[in-house]
Amino acid sequence: MSGSGGQAAGYAEAITDFRRRKDEHFRAGHGPLPASALEGFRGLSYYPPDPAWTFTVPVERVGGAEVTLSTNTGEERPMARFGTVRVDLPDGPQTLTLYAPPGDEAPARVFVPFRDATSGPETYGAGRYLDAPLTQTPGGLEAHLDFNLAYHPYCAYGEGWTCPLPPRENWLTPPVRAGERLPEERPEP
Repeated sequence: MSGSGGQAAGYAEAITDFRRRKDEHFRAGHGPLPASALEGFRGLSYYPPDPAWTFTVPVERVGGAEVTLSTNTGEERPMARFGTVRVDLPDGPQTLTLYAPPGDEAPARVFVPFRDATSGPETYGAGRYLDAPLTQTPGGLEAHLDFNLAYHPYCAYGEGWTCPLPPRENWLTPPVRAGERLPEERPEP
C-alpha cells in the first residue's frame, strides 16, 4: 500500500500490537487485575484505532506551579502544572492542562488526566489518562497526544489503588471515542 491509506493501516497495526502486548502483560499477572479475574481474561476493551484522534500540538508553558490532584482514595497527589495545549477535537477545540512531577522542568513526557462525555456510560467514570511525549522543535515545545492510547487508571480494575482524578479544567465536553473503554456486554453462550 502507498499514500495515506498505507500510513493509516500501519498506524492501526502499531496500535493493535501495543494493545496486544498490554493484554499479555496483564494476563501474566503484572497489571492491576486481581488473580480471580485473570482466569477468564480475554483482553481489555478498546475503541477501534483511528488516526484522527492523534494530535501534535504546541505547548504553552504555565510556569510549573505545584498543585494537588485529588485521588479516588482521598489522598492528595502533588503535581506541577507544566503547560496547556489546545486540541482541535472532531466536535470542536478543547484545552487541556499537562502535568509533570514537581521539580521536573524538562520531562520527556507529561501526564494528562481527563474526563469526557464517555466517562461513565462507555469508559471508566472517574476518567482516563494519557502520557504525552514532548518534543523540542525549532518552533517551540510540542506535545504528542494520541487518544488511541488513552487508558483507565488502575483503580478502574479493583480496590487497593490510589489514582489521581482529572481536575475540572480537563473535563472535555465532547465524547472521546478512542483508547480504552469499558467491556461491552457479551451475551452468555
